[in-house]
Amino acid sequence: MKVIEIKGGSGPAEALTLAERPDPEPGPGQVRVKVRAAGVNRPDLLQRQGRYPPPAGAPDILGLEVAGEIDRIGADDGSGGVGRWRPGDRVCALLGGGGYAQYAVVDARHALPIPEGLDFIQAAALPETVFTVFANVFEAGGLKAGETLLIHGATSGIGVTAIQMARAAGARVIATSRGPDKTAAALALGADISLDASVDDVAAALAEAGGVDVVLDMVGADYARINLDALKPLGRWVVIATLSGARSEIDLSKIMMNRIVLTGSTLRARPADEKARLAAAVEAKVWPWVASGAVRPPVEATFPLSEAAAAHLHLEAGRHVGKVVLEV
Repeated sequence: MKVIEIKGGSGPAEALTLAERPDPEPGPGQVRVKVRAAGVNRPDLLQRQGRYPPPAGAPDILGLEVAGEIDRIGADDGSGGVGRWRPGDRVCALLGGGGYAQYAVVDARHALPIPEGLDFIQAAALPETVFTVFANVFEAGGLKAGETLLIHGATSGIGVTAIQMARAAGARVIATSRGPDKTAAALALGADISLDASVDDVAAALAEAGGVDVVLDMVGADYARINLDALKPLGRWVVIATLSGARSEIDLSKIMMNRIVLTGSTLRARPADEKARLAAAVEAKVWPWVASGAVRPPVEATFPLSEAAAAHLHLEAGRHVGKVVLEV
């Protein structure tokens, strides 16, 4: 099969090269997917740079989400995953790695049926972002109808998904991004308030809006104090990336006085059983929103698999609104 390899093990986008490897075979409890499209995510950029090694047992090939058709099914391992699938089933799947390839092997419990009305490109934009938002905004953050969610980096792949999922759940959304085009895009996706962090006084605007209940923070250090000041009593601050740095000084007394919960997580290294539990919860709660059209993460750009380097450069430029997807 054709795959994308990182020449030298790490490097710039130009280190991504098309190569051939043996087709993978599914083990017990696994299915093999003939990949039609693969999502491109920021963790892929970090892994390419040598800053985010794959977890033990995961392929060294990039790619955390795919969509395609099941073409081979492994033996039943007693987990109950393989029994629901048949060759030819259209699925999208969360991976620990291996998506930038013509075939990918996945734990059968981590695959979900592609909702009606979605093509492979749209479906490939779902797993990594939807799983991440559900785990962090709705489980760790406990967002409820009527509450206010603040999203930093709101026009990223995760951000555009978070806007739509929060709105589908009946929450109010305040979005921050940089530049008038991104600010307008966040509003078009359903944000109630969209702030341009390059010109607006974000702290003052959040105070005028009455504060927030949950923060989905992908920026980190630069917004730490703003987040803490904006959170209402019993607020939840969820950190999933630190693009501006991981170290900041905050006033711990505000955490205590307002009973703030500060938490965070990563998705990739979670145990297989935990990802299976999360997949089932996503299918029950979020898939009806996707099927109804309430959640449809926009695909900003597509590239052929052979042009993975161009896809990485596009994502690194930071001008995108929504997802970048490889066509396989």
